[in-house]
Amino acid sequence: MGRFIKHVGIIMDGNGRWAQMRGLPRYEGHKRGVEKVKEIIRAAIRLNIDIVTFYAFSIENWQRPKKEVEIIMELLQNHLKKETQLFLSQGVRFKMIGNRQMMPSDVLKIIEETEQITGQCSTLTAQFAISYGGRDEILRAVKKIIEHQIKPDELSESLFSSMLDTAGSPEPDLIIRTSGEQRLSNFLIWQSAYSEFYFTQTLWPDFTEEEFTEAILDFKKRQRRFGKVSEFAGS
Repeated sequence: MGRFIKHVGIIMDGNGRWAQMRGLPRYEGHKRGVEKVKEIIRAAIRLNIDIVTFYAFSIENWQRPKKEVEIIMELLQNHLKKETQLFLSQGVRFKMIGNRQMMPSDVLKIIEETEQITGQCSTLTAQFAISYGGRDEILRAVKKIIEHQIKPDELSESLFSSMLDTAGSPEPDLIIRTSGEQRLSNFLIWQSAYSEFYFTQTLWPDFTEEEFTEAILDFKKRQRRFGKVSEFAGS
């Protein structure tokens, strides 16, 4: 599969609804969602995918109830502390994309330690979009361009891309969104210009390795023309 697809983005939606449908507190959905990430990482390795970007916590999510935000941050910390050795054994490089200035210092410390420890892993890059917003990322890139005093005639799409959090990564071939919603919600809005999309009614905690594989196989059937005429179109 790696020949056909290098980078998959996943908007992990539906944790809270999954819990509420079962009469559970919302944090139980987030806990289940964290476990699901590990399953999909294993599947991505099996399918020879190079990068999976998980939309874990948006900038807008900071507006959620304080208690829920604290639980999510605690889950993130605990998960990284617990799974760093698993990342190493599987060859998984952990990377955060997002606004680091908005992160609690103790959480950011764990994130950066995990990035450093797994930095040489090369089987799969697991990018976690945390405190992330596509518009915020673009604004931060513009500020970098101004700070570097780059002249207008020096600016190009490739240079601009190098200022983004995802610099050095291929753009996502496929973006998957769970829970039935059909929008990007401020996720990779520059990078997804030519991405394919796969929407499923399945809530994230119920999303399986089998459905992930199904999404990849569905992508394989599509023709990506990037504005050109298909060689099979006959014109």
